[in-house]
Amino acid sequence: MINGAGPVGPVNEGTLVATALMLAIPGLMVAVSLLAPARLTRWLNILFGLFYTAIMVLTMPGAWWFYITLGAIEIVVSLAISGLAWRWPRV
Repeated sequence: MINGAGPVGPVNEGTLVATALMLAIPGLMVAVSLLAPARLTRWLNILFGLFYTAIMVLTMPGAWWFYITLGAIEIVVSLAISGLAWRWPRV
């Protein structure tokens, strides 16, 4: 990224804003999980857990080892979130 190239193409202000919004979602999901109805929270956790898993799988090839390590951790955590949300009792 220092050289102007990111994992999905050139880095510019638009891609950085999109990345910032994407990185804000996990923090917002904490608030949504506390404030939103259980049914909505369940589906959002499943959706975003799978979304973040896909993002990591697509951006990890050819990355530096620190990114691959953190990516593997994020994949495990996001799949665990999706799996737990899938098994939540339906209210």
